[in-house]
Amino acid sequence: MSLSEPTASRLPLHRRTIEIVGYRRDDGLYDIEGRLLDRKDVDFTVGGRVKPPGEAIHDMWLRITVDRDLRIVDAAASTDAMPYPGSCDGITPDYAKLVGLSIGPGYLRHVKERLGGVHGCTHLTELAASLATAAFQTFAGQGLMPSERKPPQLDRCHALDSRGETVARFYPKWYRGAAPVSDGPTENH
Repeated sequence: MSLSEPTASRLPLHRRTIEIVGYRRDDGLYDIEGRLLDRKDVDFTVGGRVKPPGEAIHDMWLRITVDRDLRIVDAAASTDAMPYPGSCDGITPDYAKLVGLSIGPGYLRHVKERLGGVHGCTHLTELAASLATAAFQTFAGQGLMPSERKPPQLDRCHALDSRGETVARFYPKWYRGAAPVSDGPTENH
């Protein structure tokens, strides 16, 4: 465990597992498939019944199929466990609205416009955001990102600020800081 030890004894109440796998398909496209699983460690009343510890509260799947330009060409959702059968699972066909979106600047805004709030499922919409970052990781190291285009991970987190030392060292072409670029190995993430 990399966190410090807790200072008080604790009782586990809720567990969320998210698993995402990126696949290269035989037809030249890529599937990014995610599963979100929520379970309780205690009895939990929802949807008019008590679910015992370990029984899934949410068991939801989302798959997007993307082309080499990270444009979504197909999308499918499935809800296997839910608090409100007949309601929660009624929205899964709407995740086909992801088709046509490009994963890049503005992606999350477009997802929320199409599937935010009552127009979608909170959990599946959150999963759509995670699938986008997993798509970049799926493409990393595959030689799929054009070298003339700024790598999408730059300026998306503290470590990859285009004005910082990490970018100066590993992505000198895209470095925008004041200090001279140092020599060192480059890599694609």
